[in-house]
Amino acid sequence: MKKFFEIAADVLAWVVLLLAFLVTLIVFSSERNNGVPTFLGFMPMSVETDSMAPTFNSGDLIIVKQIDDLYTLKEDDVITFYTMIEGKRVKNTHRITQINENGSSRNYNTKGDANPIGDESPVYASDIIGRWTGIHIPKLGLALNFLRTKTGFFVCILIPLAIFFLFELYKFIVALVESKKPALSAEDEEEIRRKAVEEYLAEQAKKAEAEKTETAAVAEEATKAVEEPAKAVEETVTEAATDAASAVSETAEAAKDTVEKAAESVAEETK
Repeated sequence: MKKFFEIAADVLAWVVLLLAFLVTLIVFSSERNNGVPTFLGFMPMSVETDSMAPTFNSGDLIIVKQIDDLYTLKEDDVITFYTMIEGKRVKNTHRITQINENGSSRNYNTKGDANPIGDESPVYASDIIGRWTGIHIPKLGLALNFLRTKTGFFVCILIPLAIFFLFELYKFIVALVESKKPALSAEDEEEIRRKAVEEYLAEQAKKAEAEKTETAAVAEEATKAVEEPAKAVEETVTEAATDAASAVSETAEAAKDTVEKAAESVAEETK
């Protein structure tokens, strides 16, 4: 069981380290890529508004993929792109409603699913970040936004990493202490085995003695249980014999009296 917990702790520690590494990679890649985190061409992004409800909502996490060929885009695709809102260049994710061809170039009209009208400005190829893969995880975008803050990075990345390295340091120190212990000689090992055997035999002897005592007690109880009914039967037979003897004696006395009276009557009649 101890070995199992040690293995489970090791696995958990490495999982935490891997997650911390991935989150760190995502956070730092977003800093280097205009605020867009990228991992193997995929970009996890948090939804900031409800303009695409009910497809996805504010606070959800969506996965966007980079596009190698913009001509593969078609109407009804959902794309993430840069746009100007209130004088600021921000990211937006809307659905393509129309593709406009202009010679060798093209642009795209977009609209949010929850918006009554389409976006004012078309989206040009240079503004497109990627296409939505269809994957969205409710409310996980809030966690991603938190991780991008200093507090979130400290709580979710630095603290788990510190715990991981302290755990590994503890394991290293324990292994070092164990390696410093002197090895047992053959005589010491033999003595340990001998004591273990003696302790085992003594324990077995105690168990055998306890079982013997218990068996004797059971036998005694059984003997008592047999003797008591036999004694009761003997007493009953003795009482019955006594009663029978008394009855016979009384009957004999009565018969003797009857004979004597009859003899007296005969003698009187003879006279």
